Amino acid sequence: MPLMPARPRDAALIDLRTKGIPGGTVPFAIEDIDSQNWNVLDEDMPLPLAILKDSNLRHNNLWMQKFLQASGAMIAPHGKTTMSPELFDMQLDAGAWGITLATPHQVQVARSFGHKRILLANQLVGKAAIRYVVNELNADPDFEFYCLVDSSANVDKLAAAVRDAGSQRPMTVMVERGYLGGRTGCRTHEQAMEVARAVKATQGALVLAGIECFEGLIHSFDPKEYRRKVSAILDDTVALARQCEAEGLFGTDRIILSAGGSQYYDIVADAFANAGLATPTQVILRSGCYLTHDSVLYTFAFEQLRDRNPELAAMDGGLRNAIEVWAYVQSRPEPGKAIVAFGKRDASHDQLPVLLSWYRPESDMTGPEPLREGHKVTGMNDQHCHMEIPESSPLAVGDMVAFGISHPCLTFDKWRTLFVVDEAYRVTSAVRTYF
Repeated sequence: MPLMPARPRDAALIDLRTKGIPGGTVPFAIEDIDSQNWNVLDEDMPLPLAILKDSNLRHNNLWMQKFLQASGAMIAPHGKTTMSPELFDMQLDAGAWGITLATPHQVQVARSFGHKRILLANQLVGKAAIRYVVNELNADPDFEFYCLVDSSANVDKLAAAVRDAGSQRPMTVMVERGYLGGRTGCRTHEQAMEVARAVKATQGALVLAGIECFEGLIHSFDPKEYRRKVSAILDDTVALARQCEAEGLFGTDRIILSAGGSQYYDIVADAFANAGLATPTQVILRSGCYLTHDSVLYTFAFEQLRDRNPELAAMDGGLRNAIEVWAYVQSRPEPGKAIVAFGKRDASHDQLPVLLSWYRPESDMTGPEPLREGHKVTGMNDQHCHMEIPESSPLAVGDMVAFGISHPCLTFDKWRTLFVVDEAYRVTSAVRTYF
């Protein structure tokens, strides 16, 4: 069954101005793309082309669902990874609690597609953005909105906006616990308590629903060291929740504990499940990259997961890469060099792509095949990929090469439409993005 479009659907038609669509194509609705009977390997579409493997998307979605069921946690996947309402719906249909977003624009996109529960994993700042959220809360009693606070000044601005609008509904917030050298969040326990008390002092304009942290930027080459650092911020978050509970600062009947990376979700789920709060607790993870996974950054992260939790990593074979970028060999200007026709405009480049397979159209190859060792991406320009290859490499101009990418967020944002394929690389559906 093809991946279904988001509800409600974007009525804009797909046409030849969409990257990946053949010239001369009569405009059509995105939900009708399967009727085009396009196949990537048959060269029905111009390259480069970003594709999503349907079976791997579904596998990863189910894998995360099983993990959540076993851990007792829920997930609000970070929508900034894909900014695709079709994929949001896929995650919600698998039981996601809501959608996490990072900016006011992203909130507006999700609301335009009817999403009812949104967690803004940042402070809500700026008059226009605050006004929009307050108006949405007033207009739709079914809309649940959560945002973070790490500043008493921001608490005061939000509360004033709620009061000035004559709102009958409070804005629901979570205090963000940060760490020295990290990104946002209160750096000390005392500062965080000051913010939590400021929320209580708004007398109902704001309501404290939980405590949040972001552990995703913590890195170390020593697994024991990164485990210690991650555990430390999680422990600080739990300690903050315990004191807020003791002082009666929460305004909801269930306390949310939330963290957001795509690398340490197993550690997060375990730490928060054992928080020991008297009030019922809901653990909300915000991992976004599990759905597509990747071939570099999160593949490495999953190997770390395998080391610390082999039983979980082995479940159903683990996560699978679901995103590929296909491109043609454009030139072999030197014996040990090939230029492939894709670049920074088409794929993430904070870590270079890796080769997955190759295919020669109109040959006796029955499908994509791996390339032997010695083929390596060495650099990228806007539209060109530099590859170091053995002089005896079979690659020739016009051959098709599949690349795995790192950091899915920075590939999705380069495509307005990504194409979903079956195991034979037949295009069965497509998803739009709204960056």
